Formats: sequence, C-alpha cells, structure tokens
Amino acid sequence: MSDIRHSLLRRDALSAAKEVLYHLDIYFSSQLQNAPLPIVDKGPVELLEEFIFQVPKERNSQPKRLNSLQELQLLEIMCSYFQEQTKDSVRQIIFSALFSPQGNKADDGRMALLGKLVSMAVAVCRVPVLECAASWLQRTPAIYSVRLAHALVDDYCCLVPGSIQTLKQICSASPRFCCQFITSVTALYDLSSDDLIPPSDLLEMIVSWIFEDPRLILITFLNTPIAANLPIGFLELTPLTGLIRWCVKAPLAYKRKKKASLSNGHLNKVAKDSATGSDKDCHLLYSKLHLSVLQVLMMLQGHLTEKNLYGRLGLVPFDHVVPLVEEINRLSDELNPLNASKEIELALDRLAQALQVAMASGALLCTRDDLRTMCARLPHNNLLQLVISGPVQQPTHATLPPGFYPHIHTPPLGYPAHAAHPVLPAHPAHPALPAHPVQTFIPGMTFPYRPIR
Repeated sequence: MSDIRHSLLRRDALSAAKEVLYHLDIYFSSQLQNAPLPIVDKGPVELLEEFIFQVPKERNSQPKRLNSLQELQLLEIMCSYFQEQTKDSVRQIIFSALFSPQGNKADDGRMALLGKLVSMAVAVCRVPVLECAASWLQRTPAIYSVRLAHALVDDYCCLVPGSIQTLKQICSASPRFCCQFITSVTALYDLSSDDLIPPSDLLEMIVSWIFEDPRLILITFLNTPIAANLPIGFLELTPLTGLIRWCVKAPLAYKRKKKASLSNGHLNKVAKDSATGSDKDCHLLYSKLHLSVLQVLMMLQGHLTEKNLYGRLGLVPFDHVVPLVEEINRLSDELNPLNASKEIELALDRLAQALQVAMASGALLCTRDDLRTMCARLPHNNLLQLVISGPVQQPTHATLPPGFYPHIHTPPLGYPAHAAHPVLPAHPAHPALPAHPVQTFIPGMTFPYRPIR
C-alpha cells in the first residue's frame, strides 16, 4: 500500500481519488477469490481517508478541502464506479470500506459525503448505489443510519419544494433501499417532540408506498438470513415497531402540537384554518397507514412459519412496546383528558388493535400477564380491556412441532374459529359438550358498537 500511496501523492485530488478506487477494486477482487468475506484492514481504509475524504496522514498537516465543483466531480466518479462494477460483492465491500464508521476524525466527512452520494443516486436513479446504501443501513449502528435519513429528508422534503416526487419514484427501482429508508425514518421521527413529527410530504410518500404494496416493509426480513441474536443498537429487521409508534402516538402528538400553538397565541385565523386542514389530512394518512400495518401483521404468521421462526422471533419486540405504552401514558397525563378524550381513545384503540393482531400473528411474543402489567396505568379503554383479558386459552396442541404454538386468541369451546380470526388459518370448531350446550346470540342484548377509526 505504501507504493500505491507514493504514486497517488503525485496526482491531483480527483485523479488520485479515481486511482485509489481502481487499486482497491483490484485488491478486493483478488481477496474475494480466496475468502467469501474478506476483512477490510487498516491499509485500504487509510488510503480512502487520505485520498477520498482528504484527511491528511500526518497529524500536523492541514486538511485539504475540495471546492464545490471538485466535490460534485468526485461524487460523479464514485457514482460511475459503482454503476460500472458488475460484481455485487466487490461493490459492497468497497462501499463498506468507504463509509463504515471508524470512530475517528474522518467520520464526519465520511457521513457528509455519503449523504450527498446517496442523494445524487436518488436524483439520477443509480440503483447499485441505492442497493449498497440499503446494506449499509442494515449493517451500521442506528445512530449513523438516522443521520443518513435526516440528510435525505433535508434534501428532498425541505430544501426544494416538490422534489419529494423524485424520491417517491425510486420505490420501483430499489424497494430494498426504500424499506431500510422507512425503518431509518421511523427511528428518526419518533414523535417525542414537535420537531420530531414527520413532515407531511414525507408521511404522504411513505403511506403511498406501503398502501400500494404492504409487503414492502417486509423485504429486509424476507431476504435476510436471521441470526440467533439480533445486534443491539442497529435498525430493526422491519419498520413495524416504528410505524405502530407513529399510528398510535399521532393523535396525541398532533393534539400536543396544536395546544402549544394555541398557547403561543401567534396564529391568525388563516394560519389556524390552514393548520387545521393540514392536520386533518395527516390524520387521514395515519388512519390509512394503520390499516396497512395491520394487514402486514396479519401476513406475518405464514412467513414466520415458513422460516421456522413462529414463536421464536418477535418482529415487534416486547421491550420496544413497553416504552411506547409509557409514552402514551405520559402524553395522556400531559394533555387534559377532558379536552383530549377523543384523541386518547383513538390512540388506545389503535394500540389495542396492533397488540391483538401482532400477538395473534406471532410478531409480538408476550403473555396476558405481561400485557396487564404493561397497560395497568393507561386510561380505561374498552377495546384494550378486551385484548388484555382475552378469551380462555386452550391447551397446547400436542401435534404441533416444537417451537410452534397455537394462536393466543384460540376460540372457546363451541365458538366458530373463523369468527374470531377470519384472516388466520381456522381451527375446526370443537364439538359442544352435551352437558354444556352452546350459548346462542341473544338478539335483544344491546352491545355498544364503536366503528374502528
């Protein structure tokens, strides 16, 4: 590597950057012939830092800076390299060598250049770069993944009005990148404050993606070998938990935002009407998103069974649901229950529906006692109480293989299974015992009906 470095020092910045990519392409291509997963050692990383990110090797040297035109030319060089490299394994390892955080002073430059490269790839639809970025998002700690998501949101939702359409169109070109982007965005915008409510254009785009193809948010899970223990501090396999958080917290978060705006007293009538109309549109989008999320959860039982993960892998981790419930409880206390009763009830209805379907499909692994403890401090909600209490659990089926257990909502004796869960495989109804005749429905009995919002 020292000989290569000396030759690169005699070149100008852009020529050296192009040359270092050429040398590392040869280096990693030869390594991949001997090992399926070569280790990126210190030498190649130092070359990239010095000649791509302009970090001087000598401590006392001043860092070089590319002007705007040179930086644009560098991005074009990198885009062209990844586009022309036909071997995906070589592309992936070069991308990883370039942009994997090293915990050093080059990381800020590394992340800044990565955001600009992926933004350019979106603008000119360079699918190889987007596919490499999807892998990077999956294999990099979430703290860096949300920085890339934030850079893309700034470029396509904030800086240029209407540019969101460019980002929207890449869904058909690279669904895998879009899945990882959604996961990153839901980690970034957690609705914990008014600044962390997703922009309306971003929300509309994500809802349209998922509503048109709900399986989009399962792409990473369906196409990734599942390890025994998922690494801590990285993005989840699916954005399901983040999307559930959005749908459940949205009524309360927007109510809190409206309350803060009114308390400031700076909005005139036109601005208030505009904000009210915008919030109404967002509430419709969250309702649409909630329906799509429930549909995806109902698909999961079959996929988990196919992968032999039913009852063994919770794609909606219980320890991520607990803080969500705590946040709902805090927001409910913060907002006056008398003035926000509709919003609180809607949030709890959505939580109950998500919990019920996630448990029934095997995406959420917990017991009724866990649920009761977790939801004990929440305001009363009829649907949530129904989910927490649930029907009587039947004995485990002896014929099921190890690691596979029946639905948590197994119907009681004599009750038709298809009525309990029409979307899940139905168990045959148990014959009614002669001594205990089946209780028929009484038409005269009143039952409070509340439509699902």
